[in-house]
Amino acid sequence: MEAIWPGSGSAVSGNTPFGLYDLDSTFQSDAPKFANWSAKRLGYPIMSIELQDSQFYTCFEESITEYSSQVNQFNIRENLLSLRGQATGSSVTHKRITPNLADAIRISEQYGSEAGVGGTIDFKSGSIAVSSGSQVYDLNALWAAVSESGNAIEIRKVYYEATPAVSRYFDPYAGTGAGSYSMMDGFGWGNMTPAVQFMMMPIYADILRIQAIEFNDQVRKSAHTFELRNNKIRIFPKPTSSYKLWFEYVLKADRDDPTQTAYGETSNTVSDFSNVPYDNMQYKFINDVGKQWIRKYGLALSKELLGMVRSKYGSIPVPNAETTLDGDTLRGEASAEKESLITQLRENLEASSRKMMLEADSEESTRLQEKLSKVPLPIYIG
Repeated sequence: MEAIWPGSGSAVSGNTPFGLYDLDSTFQSDAPKFANWSAKRLGYPIMSIELQDSQFYTCFEESITEYSSQVNQFNIRENLLSLRGQATGSSVTHKRITPNLADAIRISEQYGSEAGVGGTIDFKSGSIAVSSGSQVYDLNALWAAVSESGNAIEIRKVYYEATPAVSRYFDPYAGTGAGSYSMMDGFGWGNMTPAVQFMMMPIYADILRIQAIEFNDQVRKSAHTFELRNNKIRIFPKPTSSYKLWFEYVLKADRDDPTQTAYGETSNTVSDFSNVPYDNMQYKFINDVGKQWIRKYGLALSKELLGMVRSKYGSIPVPNAETTLDGDTLRGEASAEKESLITQLRENLEASSRKMMLEADSEESTRLQEKLSKVPLPIYIG
């Protein structure tokens, strides 16, 4: 067979399947060198190499892509928690990712929604007309069918409490308001001109007075309360007049929607492993360590391809004999080399993970403190 690689390659641009790196000047310079190096490693010119330059370029392109894929897979696993929710249109390849608490905060916001102290769910208000003598009301039937187009609602708060105590601070019916005026009369300020209406008191006195109003309502007045089951409210005691009862609610569809986004987010955000914006690396930015891995992996791909070509014909007849080709041997060696290189790369990536680096830093600090503790301390004599 003819020796395909004569020692100088054709133009790289247009001779690769995907053209991912054809515009990279470093790739254009290295591809012919890789083809020449691979051919010689496979036995050229002592042996005929049944590959063309475009096939070497193909293996070189695939090797770079595999390196990029392996590194990006590691980076996605390392940074997915911080990148989830970010825009998918902005590439993060070759960029440093700073860990953040964005995803943890999104999870905690759901607890805030349930506790009524924040979150991403809108709380809405509504009211029902309470009729004298009627205790039980179906809030879904009375409210959701009219105001939410039949959507299921969940009641979160019912405004059944009395007027806030602070607004009844001087209410004589609360049993506390007359005390201030009696005290002013005791000091002789009751009939002064201009009239003395307020008196400066310590803050604890205000707190005690507000508590007195609340206890007065609980002990001396009827204990108005309610019972809420399956969005049906039962009012205690039985109403003796008609009035509006206000409440807060959420739509169950909003609360149970797993695809809801935080304020300001769009639908084109990172959701999982599949759409994290890591692209193919630029070959010119890969360091020499990575380029050496790429050359070795590209050689293994070239050997595998050469083995496939030679395996098509197990043997070739020659005068008075036949020769056996080494296609299966080449393919076996290539498979083992590829697996070894992938394992080596993954081990290096894992060793440089954030977890391993922090553990190494902690171990180094511990060892350094242990070493410094053995340094003799100076003795100062005054």
